[in-house]
Amino acid sequence: MHRSDSSTPSPVIVYIHGGALIGGSRNMIHKKQRKLYLDAGYTVISIDYRLAPESKLPAIIEDLQDAFHWITSSGPELFSIDPQRVAVVGHSAGGYLALMSGFCVEPRPKAVISVYGYGDISGDWYTKPDPFYCQQPLVSAEESEVYIERPILSEPYEGRLKNHKLYLYLRQNGLWPREVGGRDPEKEPEFFIPYCPLQNVTADYPPTILFHGDDDTDVPHAQSVLMAEELSRHDVEHEFITMKGMGHGFDERMDDPAVKDAFVKILAFLERHMGLQP
Repeated sequence: MHRSDSSTPSPVIVYIHGGALIGGSRNMIHKKQRKLYLDAGYTVISIDYRLAPESKLPAIIEDLQDAFHWITSSGPELFSIDPQRVAVVGHSAGGYLALMSGFCVEPRPKAVISVYGYGDISGDWYTKPDPFYCQQPLVSAEESEVYIERPILSEPYEGRLKNHKLYLYLRQNGLWPREVGGRDPEKEPEFFIPYCPLQNVTADYPPTILFHGDDDTDVPHAQSVLMAEELSRHDVEHEFITMKGMGHGFDERMDDPAVKDAFVKILAFLERHMGLQP
C-alpha cells in the first residue's frame, strides 16, 4: 500500500500486476507510474493473487474478489481511503484481471484501466500454438517443469523467476488456458465463459480506457479492439488508444513522449470518473 499525502479520505487505485497469471508480484508496479498516481492524490494498493498452474482460474478470481472486498470494507479504517472511489489499473494479465473486475467484484470499480490486457482467454490466440513464440527454440514439457508439483504461491519460486520456459512451453503448444483454467477449452468451452470479460459486458460495465500497442507480439492488439467493440455495443463509456509502433511492455519507456501522453490520458480519465473531491 502506498498512501497519498491527502488529509482526507483518498480515492484508491488498485494496481494488478502482469505475468500471464503464472508469474509476477505486487512489487512490479513501475516507480514512476506509482509516483504519478500518488502525486495526483490517489492511494495505490498493489495486490497479489495465487499463481497458476499451482492454482487455477477460480482461485485467482476468488483472490481478486477478496482483495476488493478487503479494500472497500477494511480500507477506510486502515488507510483512510474512500471506498466509494476505487479504480483499477492492470497491465497484461493484470489488465485481464482489471477487465474481470468490471463485472465480477462488488462494488464495481468506478473506472477500469487496461494496459495491453485481454478480454478473451479461450480464443485461438491462446489455445493454438503461437507463431511468434514458435520461432523461438522449442521447450519440452520436462524443461518447462509444468508437471512438477509445486506449493501454492503468490510470488514465483526462484526457478520460475529466472526463466520463461514455462510460459514459452504453454504458448508454443497452445496450452495456457488448459493449465491456467484447469479445463480443456475445446471440450468444455462453457467453463471459460465466466472468465472472459468479452462475454460479460453489460450496460452496467464501468467506464473503461484501453491502451494497446499495434506491434504487440504477446497479447494481440485485436484483443483490445474486440473489447472496445463490445463496450460500444453496450453503450459503455470508454476510450481506446492504440500506441502506434509499440509492443508489449511499452509503458516501461516512461521517458517516451507518447507514453507520457498515455499517462496524462489515464490521469484525466481517472479524474473525470473519480475526482479528488468527496
